[in-house]
Amino acid sequence: MDPIQTIRDGLTRLVLTALEKSRETGMFHFDSLPNFVIEVPRDEEHGDFSTNVALLLARQAKKAPRKIAEIVVGQIDLSYVPELAKMDVAGAGFINFYLDQSWLYRIPALVVSMGNRYGSGERQNQKVQVEFVSANPTGNLHMGNARGGAIGDSLANALAFAGYDVEREFYINDAGNQIEIFGQSLEARYLQLMGAKIEFPDEGYAGQDVVDTVKNIIREYNDKLLSMEPLTRQAFVVDYALKEKMAYIKNTLANFGIQYNVWFSERTLHEGGQVTQALDELRQKGYIYEEDGALWFKSTLFGDEKDEVVVRANGLPTYFAADIAYHKNKFDRGFDRVINVWGADHHGHVSRMKGAIQALGYDPDRLEILLMQLVRLYRGGVVVRMSKRTGTTVSLDELIEEVGKDAARFFFVMRSADSQMEFDLDLAKEKSQENPVYYVQYAHARIQSIFRQAKAAGFELKPPSEVDCTAFGPEELQILRKIADFPQEISVAARTLAPQRIARYALDLAGLFHSFYNHHRVLNEDRALQDARLLLMETIGITIRNGLSIIGVSAPDQM
Repeated sequence: MDPIQTIRDGLTRLVLTALEKSRETGMFHFDSLPNFVIEVPRDEEHGDFSTNVALLLARQAKKAPRKIAEIVVGQIDLSYVPELAKMDVAGAGFINFYLDQSWLYRIPALVVSMGNRYGSGERQNQKVQVEFVSANPTGNLHMGNARGGAIGDSLANALAFAGYDVEREFYINDAGNQIEIFGQSLEARYLQLMGAKIEFPDEGYAGQDVVDTVKNIIREYNDKLLSMEPLTRQAFVVDYALKEKMAYIKNTLANFGIQYNVWFSERTLHEGGQVTQALDELRQKGYIYEEDGALWFKSTLFGDEKDEVVVRANGLPTYFAADIAYHKNKFDRGFDRVINVWGADHHGHVSRMKGAIQALGYDPDRLEILLMQLVRLYRGGVVVRMSKRTGTTVSLDELIEEVGKDAARFFFVMRSADSQMEFDLDLAKEKSQENPVYYVQYAHARIQSIFRQAKAAGFELKPPSEVDCTAFGPEELQILRKIADFPQEISVAARTLAPQRIARYALDLAGLFHSFYNHHRVLNEDRALQDARLLLMETIGITIRNGLSIIGVSAPDQM
């Protein structure tokens, strides 16, 4: 249940009824109802809610917006919404609604009754796929993968909590040119470690992880690969390495709190003929042409700067061709929305991908792409570029080891995906209120400490029905108003693909709690006030836990 939406729905019905009365009595005329909104004003002085309906009706009604607003207000019966205390007309013709604070007294009972489901939405009857990370299985997971993992998984959590049927998917790039280069790199390292004097491929994967994989191959197979033909040997080491790399990726992402529903192999698209089928369909529809021996997709028809090759002159399909087949496969599986979390370097791929989806007959708006900017790591105020362990880029494993899963996920989710991010390793480890994740977790731990103190003193939490909520003062009511907003935050975060809203909300709520805690005693001599404040603490704790769970961060009882 969403208390804010419930009130908004009630006010909407009031306004609609008042509009019909105004038309029936001839006070003003309109042919169709405008798409008006009832929203929370930025300025608290303008009420709890406000509507722009009078401004939108002015042209049809041929009256000044303020006059329309005054007529509408005069037709509204306050008794239909018990929480509604008064209304006024402001500015050019906005109608402001002021609620009696008693509606906030119901919030604790609602939160406690719903528990870990508080903030959740009703079933949306929409099947949504979120594909994220999808790293090439040719190296370690890096900072871009880490940020994409935290954002993608948190977004999937928010969507599921908001009522959508969500499926998480990892696309395994186990075909194409990069796998051929990977095989050549592995083979070269194998032969070198077996004593052969050969050159390493110029474009090969030169990381320490490739060497480590080859050493594992040698421990298991020794010189048995030397007698193989080169292509057979490359296929063998690639299969071995892919199994090893995928096991590593699955384990590392699990340690980061991510579990996928589907691990989709690119290779299956080629082996099952889906790439050829997708291109044949585009050719039949007139979107594929041949030039210089290659096949091209007419991506310029869909806003791209140039047409894109889908089959090279040597007959091999490009990565884009496989991606077209993959997205066709997604929609053929019945997803209503397909969401991809990509790095900013894929910016140019967006329009052509949406174009291909449209050319295949799907609504391109059903494909939503979240582009993610770069991450810069800092330690001691200096950019960290290399891993101490391997001499290459810092891996996700190392980040988790250094700062922990909770700090890493919170820091990544706290900023919107389209903003460049500076990750301060020192701050992420700091046990102070300057560290945002510590600040929120400490709020939850403090609340649990209050409960332990209350229990030690012989006080138990009373059920909401036995608590006098009229004991709440202005600061308590301010906190309850914030808690009432939580379901809306979840809904908006899911609809706008903005999981950072949840992190910011958790910070704001934690801030209100810490301020209250620093100025007021929860356990005190006034038993009615103490019971009310203990109930408030329970309500805050549940809301913080639910928010942190969406981000994939724990809510500790002690710190």
